[in-house]
Amino acid sequence: MATPITIVDDSAMSRKLMIRALPPEWDIEITQAANGKEALDAYHAGKADVMFLDLTMPVMDGYEVLETLKKEGLNTFVIVVSADIQPKAQERVMSLGAMAFIKKPVNTDEVSRILKEFGII
Repeated sequence: MATPITIVDDSAMSRKLMIRALPPEWDIEITQAANGKEALDAYHAGKADVMFLDLTMPVMDGYEVLETLKKEGLNTFVIVVSADIQPKAQERVMSLGAMAFIKKPVNTDEVSRILKEFGII
């Protein structure tokens, strides 16, 4: 059965690059979201066992998504994908329940390493 994943980024190009960075052998069903509200809608619809989440977005940013998921019991595996590589940003997302942090531009090997490390693939 395919794993439902959601890729959240306000940039369509960034979402496309993230999709290309996913392991080709991974059996997935991809949902895309352009902001945090769409990400939460996908999560509530059961389309986000794994979520690749940008931080800087309109409507609702990645921090707000993480805060909401944490309040709701965080029943998804969140990997933050962001150009903001400040240590404070990384600490904050991890404290909010993110499992990993990947810097943009995404690296296919790094994505695979994280997914394997956590037993997702």
